[in-house]
Amino acid sequence: MPYLKLLLLILFTLTAHAQQPQELGKIKWQRDYEQALSQSSKEDKPILLLFQEVPGCLTCRNYGNHVLSHPLMVEIIEDLFIPLAIHNNKKGEDARVLELFNEPSWNNPVVRVIDSKSDNIVPRLSGNYSALGLLKTLEHALKTKGQTPPEYFQLLVAELEAQNNPHIKDAYYEMYCFWSGEVHLAQAPGVIATESGFMNGREVVKVRYDSQLNSHKALTKHAHQAQCSPIAHHKSYAISTKDTKYQLKNSRYAALPLTSLQQLHINTALGTQQQPQRYLSPRQIKQLAN
Repeated sequence: MPYLKLLLLILFTLTAHAQQPQELGKIKWQRDYEQALSQSSKEDKPILLLFQEVPGCLTCRNYGNHVLSHPLMVEIIEDLFIPLAIHNNKKGEDARVLELFNEPSWNNPVVRVIDSKSDNIVPRLSGNYSALGLLKTLEHALKTKGQTPPEYFQLLVAELEAQNNPHIKDAYYEMYCFWSGEVHLAQAPGVIATESGFMNGREVVKVRYDSQLNSHKALTKHAHQAQCSPIAHHKSYAISTKDTKYQLKNSRYAALPLTSLQQLHINTALGTQQQPQRYLSPRQIKQLAN
Protein backbone atom coordinates (compact mmCIF):
# COMPACT_ATOMS: atom_id res chain seq x y z
CA MET A 1 0.00 0.00 0.00
CA PRO A 2 2.75 2.58 0.83
CA TYR A 3 4.32 1.82 -2.56
CA LEU A 4 0.98 2.41 -4.30
CA LYS A 5 0.52 5.73 -2.49
CA LEU A 6 4.03 6.82 -3.49
CA LEU A 7 3.37 5.86 -7.11
CA LEU A 8 0.10 7.84 -7.14
CA LEU A 9 1.85 10.85 -5.61
CA ILE A 10 4.57 10.75 -8.27
CA LEU A 11 1.99 10.46 -11.05
CA PHE A 12 -0.01 13.35 -9.61
CA THR A 13 3.11 15.53 -9.37
CA LEU A 14 4.17 14.76 -12.92
CA THR A 15 0.67 15.41 -14.25
CA ALA A 16 0.38 18.70 -12.38
CA HIS A 17 3.77 19.82 -13.65
CA ALA A 18 2.89 18.83 -17.22
CA GLN A 19 -0.28 20.91 -16.98
CA GLN A 20 1.51 24.04 -15.77
CA PRO A 21 0.87 26.97 -18.12
CA GLN A 22 3.70 27.47 -20.59
CA GLU A 23 3.99 31.10 -19.50
CA LEU A 24 5.46 29.88 -16.19
CA GLY A 25 8.15 27.69 -17.74
CA LYS A 26 9.39 24.68 -15.79
CA ILE A 27 9.78 26.32 -12.40
CA LYS A 28 7.76 25.08 -9.43
CA TRP A 29 6.05 28.29 -8.36
CA GLN A 30 4.42 29.24 -5.10
CA ARG A 31 1.00 30.79 -5.64
CA ASP A 32 0.27 31.96 -2.08
CA TYR A 33 1.76 35.36 -1.27
CA GLU A 34 1.59 35.09 2.53
CA GLN A 35 3.03 31.59 2.46
CA ALA A 36 5.94 32.82 0.31
CA LEU A 37 6.66 35.62 2.80
CA SER A 38 6.68 33.11 5.66
CA GLN A 39 8.98 30.73 3.77
CA SER A 40 11.31 33.61 2.89
CA SER A 41 11.60 34.53 6.57
CA LYS A 42 12.27 30.94 7.68
CA GLU A 43 14.80 30.10 4.96
CA ASP A 44 16.35 33.58 4.71
CA LYS A 45 15.89 33.58 0.93
CA PRO A 46 14.65 36.43 -1.25
CA ILE A 47 11.39 36.02 -3.14
CA LEU A 48 11.40 36.10 -6.93
CA LEU A 49 8.00 37.64 -7.59
CA LEU A 50 6.85 37.12 -11.17
CA PHE A 51 3.86 39.07 -12.45
CA GLN A 52 2.83 37.17 -15.55
CA GLU A 53 -0.13 37.11 -17.91
CA VAL A 54 -1.60 33.57 -17.94
CA PRO A 55 -2.72 32.68 -20.54
CA GLY A 56 -0.62 35.31 -22.18
CA CYS A 57 0.63 36.89 -25.36
CA LEU A 58 3.57 35.70 -27.46
CA THR A 59 6.06 37.61 -25.29
CA CYS A 60 4.69 35.92 -22.18
CA ARG A 61 4.81 32.48 -23.79
CA ASN A 62 8.36 33.00 -25.06
CA TYR A 63 9.44 34.13 -21.61
CA GLY A 64 8.11 30.93 -20.11
CA ASN A 65 9.30 28.57 -22.83
CA HIS A 66 12.82 29.99 -23.08
CA VAL A 67 13.89 32.15 -20.13
CA LEU A 68 12.02 30.21 -17.43
CA SER A 69 12.75 26.74 -18.82
CA HIS A 70 16.55 26.63 -19.05
CA PRO A 71 17.65 23.89 -16.58
CA LEU A 72 20.21 26.08 -14.81
CA MET A 73 17.79 29.02 -14.62
CA VAL A 74 15.22 26.70 -13.06
CA GLU A 75 17.78 25.47 -10.53
CA ILE A 76 18.99 28.97 -9.67
CA ILE A 77 15.46 30.23 -9.04
CA GLU A 78 14.23 27.17 -7.13
CA ASP A 79 17.34 26.74 -4.97
CA LEU A 80 18.43 30.31 -4.25
CA PHE A 81 15.05 32.09 -4.23
CA ILE A 82 11.42 31.56 -3.27
CA PRO A 83 9.59 31.55 -6.64
CA LEU A 84 6.17 33.19 -6.46
CA ALA A 85 3.95 33.64 -9.54
CA ILE A 86 1.11 36.17 -9.61
CA HIS A 87 -1.22 36.15 -12.60
CA ASN A 88 -1.79 39.74 -13.69
CA ASN A 89 -5.05 38.94 -15.45
CA LYS A 90 -6.93 37.20 -12.63
CA LYS A 91 -9.26 38.35 -9.86
CA GLY A 92 -9.11 37.48 -6.19
CA GLU A 93 -5.78 37.09 -4.42
CA ASP A 94 -3.78 37.69 -7.62
CA ALA A 95 -5.50 41.05 -8.10
CA ARG A 96 -4.87 41.97 -4.45
CA VAL A 97 -1.12 41.39 -4.77
CA LEU A 98 -1.11 43.21 -8.09
CA GLU A 99 -2.66 46.23 -6.42
CA LEU A 100 -0.31 45.96 -3.44
CA PHE A 101 2.66 46.53 -5.75
CA ASN A 102 0.82 48.94 -8.05
CA GLU A 103 1.43 46.68 -11.03
CA PRO A 104 -0.66 47.03 -14.21
CA SER A 105 -2.98 44.21 -15.18
CA TRP A 106 -2.79 42.37 -18.51
CA ASN A 107 0.89 43.23 -18.78
CA ASN A 108 4.04 41.58 -20.11
CA PRO A 109 6.27 39.76 -17.58
CA VAL A 110 7.52 41.87 -14.67
CA VAL A 111 9.97 40.59 -12.05
CA ARG A 112 10.52 41.91 -8.57
CA VAL A 113 12.91 40.49 -5.99
CA ILE A 114 11.62 41.21 -2.50
CA ASP A 115 12.42 40.24 1.08
CA SER A 116 10.14 38.71 3.71
CA LYS A 117 8.81 42.19 4.55
CA SER A 118 7.72 42.82 0.93
CA ASP A 119 10.48 45.39 0.38
CA ASN A 120 12.25 45.51 -2.98
CA ILE A 121 15.85 44.27 -2.79
CA VAL A 122 16.73 45.51 -6.29
CA PRO A 123 14.94 47.66 -8.87
CA ARG A 124 11.92 46.17 -10.65
CA LEU A 125 12.72 44.36 -13.93
CA SER A 126 10.39 45.37 -16.76
CA GLY A 127 10.73 45.60 -20.52
CA ASN A 128 13.71 43.24 -20.61
CA TYR A 129 12.54 39.74 -21.47
CA SER A 130 15.96 38.14 -21.92
CA ALA A 131 17.55 35.40 -19.83
CA LEU A 132 20.54 37.67 -19.25
CA GLY A 133 18.30 40.46 -17.96
CA LEU A 134 16.74 38.13 -15.41
CA LEU A 135 20.07 36.60 -14.38
CA LYS A 136 21.69 40.01 -13.88
CA THR A 137 18.75 41.03 -11.67
CA LEU A 138 19.11 37.85 -9.61
CA GLU A 139 22.87 38.32 -9.40
CA HIS A 140 22.38 41.90 -8.18
CA ALA A 141 19.90 40.69 -5.57
CA LEU A 142 22.26 38.05 -4.17
CA LYS A 143 25.16 40.49 -4.00
CA THR A 144 22.95 43.08 -2.31
CA LYS A 145 22.25 40.47 0.37
CA GLY A 146 25.98 39.83 0.72
CA GLN A 147 25.97 36.50 -1.11
CA THR A 148 28.39 35.47 -3.84
CA PRO A 149 26.61 33.78 -6.77
CA PRO A 150 27.89 30.21 -7.24
CA GLU A 151 30.38 29.38 -9.99
CA TYR A 152 27.84 27.75 -12.33
CA PHE A 153 25.65 30.87 -12.00
CA GLN A 154 28.55 33.14 -12.96
CA LEU A 155 29.47 30.95 -15.94
CA LEU A 156 25.91 31.14 -17.27
CA VAL A 157 25.96 34.94 -16.95
CA ALA A 158 29.32 35.14 -18.75
CA GLU A 159 28.10 32.87 -21.55
CA LEU A 160 24.98 34.94 -22.15
CA GLU A 161 26.96 38.18 -22.04
CA ALA A 162 29.29 36.86 -24.73
CA GLN A 163 26.44 36.16 -27.17
CA ASN A 164 25.96 39.83 -28.04
CA ASN A 165 29.45 41.08 -27.25
CA PRO A 166 30.90 42.94 -30.27
CA HIS A 167 34.42 42.46 -28.90
CA ILE A 168 34.40 38.67 -29.32
CA LYS A 169 36.98 37.60 -31.91
CA ASP A 170 38.37 34.36 -33.34
CA ALA A 171 41.99 33.25 -33.60
CA TYR A 172 43.55 30.05 -34.98
CA TYR A 173 46.66 28.25 -33.76
CA GLU A 174 48.57 25.32 -35.22
CA MET A 175 50.14 22.82 -32.83
CA TYR A 176 51.52 19.31 -32.52
CA CYS A 177 48.42 18.09 -30.62
CA PHE A 178 45.11 19.90 -30.54
CA TRP A 179 43.97 17.97 -27.45
CA SER A 180 46.65 19.53 -25.27
CA GLY A 181 46.54 22.77 -27.28
CA GLU A 182 42.85 23.22 -26.56
CA VAL A 183 43.46 22.75 -22.83
CA HIS A 184 46.36 25.21 -22.83
CA LEU A 185 44.65 27.94 -24.84
CA ALA A 186 41.49 27.73 -22.74
CA GLN A 187 43.50 28.95 -19.75
CA ALA A 188 44.27 32.33 -21.32
CA PRO A 189 42.30 35.34 -20.00
CA GLY A 190 39.14 36.20 -21.91
CA VAL A 191 38.81 32.86 -23.74
CA ILE A 192 35.17 31.77 -23.96
CA ALA A 193 35.41 28.84 -26.40
CA THR A 194 37.91 26.49 -28.01
CA GLU A 195 37.50 23.99 -30.82
CA SER A 196 39.75 21.35 -32.33
CA GLY A 197 40.02 21.13 -36.10
CA PHE A 198 42.15 20.60 -39.17
CA MET A 199 43.63 22.94 -41.73
CA ASN A 200 45.50 21.50 -44.70
CA GLY A 201 46.20 18.34 -42.74
CA ARG A 202 47.49 20.21 -39.70
CA GLU A 203 46.01 20.08 -36.21
CA VAL A 204 44.54 23.46 -35.30
CA VAL A 205 42.62 25.01 -32.41
CA LYS A 206 40.07 27.74 -33.00
CA VAL A 207 39.82 30.16 -30.08
CA ARG A 208 37.03 32.62 -29.32
CA TYR A 209 38.07 35.37 -26.94
CA ASP A 210 37.03 38.76 -25.61
CA SER A 211 39.42 41.29 -27.10
CA GLN A 212 38.66 43.69 -24.23
CA LEU A 213 40.09 41.18 -21.78
CA ASN A 214 42.98 39.89 -23.88
CA SER A 215 44.72 41.13 -27.01
CA HIS A 216 45.67 38.89 -29.92
CA LYS A 217 49.32 39.63 -29.15
CA ALA A 218 48.96 38.51 -25.53
CA LEU A 219 46.96 35.44 -26.57
CA THR A 220 49.68 34.50 -29.07
CA LYS A 221 52.34 34.92 -26.38
CA HIS A 222 50.38 32.51 -24.19
CA ALA A 223 50.04 30.11 -27.15
CA HIS A 224 53.80 30.10 -27.74
CA GLN A 225 54.30 28.63 -24.26
CA ALA A 226 52.81 25.40 -25.60
CA GLN A 227 54.50 25.62 -29.00
CA CYS A 228 51.31 26.86 -30.68
CA SER A 229 51.77 29.11 -33.73
CA PRO A 230 49.16 31.60 -35.01
CA ILE A 231 47.63 31.12 -38.44
CA ALA A 232 46.59 34.19 -40.40
CA HIS A 233 44.66 32.51 -43.23
CA HIS A 234 42.09 29.99 -42.06
CA LYS A 235 39.63 29.55 -44.91
CA SER A 236 40.31 25.81 -45.09
CA TYR A 237 39.61 25.24 -41.38
CA ALA A 238 37.25 22.34 -40.57
CA ILE A 239 36.13 21.30 -37.11
CA SER A 240 36.96 17.82 -35.80
CA THR A 241 33.82 17.03 -33.83
CA LYS A 242 35.17 13.81 -32.34
CA ASP A 243 38.27 15.56 -30.99
CA THR A 244 36.82 18.80 -29.63
CA LYS A 245 36.73 18.76 -25.80
CA TYR A 246 38.59 15.43 -25.91
CA GLN A 247 39.24 15.29 -22.15
CA LEU A 248 35.57 15.90 -21.38
CA LYS A 249 34.25 13.44 -23.95
CA ASN A 250 36.33 10.66 -22.44
CA SER A 251 35.15 11.29 -18.89
CA ARG A 252 32.05 10.58 -16.81
CA TYR A 253 31.12 14.26 -17.17
CA ALA A 254 30.27 13.73 -20.84
CA ALA A 255 26.77 12.47 -19.99
CA LEU A 256 25.80 15.67 -18.18
CA PRO A 257 23.81 18.48 -19.85
CA LEU A 258 26.41 21.26 -19.73
CA THR A 259 26.57 24.80 -21.06
CA SER A 260 29.41 25.72 -23.44
CA LEU A 261 31.44 27.48 -20.74
CA GLN A 262 30.96 24.59 -18.35
CA GLN A 263 32.30 22.27 -21.05
CA LEU A 264 35.28 24.56 -21.62
CA HIS A 265 36.25 24.76 -17.95
CA ILE A 266 35.62 21.11 -17.14
CA ASN A 267 37.65 19.98 -20.16
CA THR A 268 40.49 22.26 -19.01
CA ALA A 269 40.26 21.07 -15.41
CA LEU A 270 40.47 17.44 -16.50
CA GLY A 271 43.45 18.22 -18.74
CA THR A 272 45.32 19.92 -15.89
CA GLN A 273 44.38 17.43 -13.13
CA GLN A 274 42.18 19.98 -11.36
CA GLN A 275 38.77 19.46 -9.72
CA PRO A 276 36.00 19.83 -12.35
CA GLN A 277 33.07 19.66 -9.93
CA ARG A 278 33.50 23.29 -8.89
CA TYR A 279 31.89 24.24 -12.23
CA LEU A 280 28.80 22.09 -11.71
CA SER A 281 25.50 23.00 -10.11
CA PRO A 282 24.29 20.98 -7.09
CA ARG A 283 21.78 19.11 -9.26
CA GLN A 284 24.44 18.29 -11.84
CA ILE A 285 26.68 16.95 -9.08
CA LYS A 286 23.81 14.79 -7.83
CA GLN A 287 23.16 13.55 -11.37
CA LEU A 288 26.86 12.72 -11.72
CA ALA A 289 26.69 10.54 -8.62
CA ASN A 290 23.70 8.51 -9.85
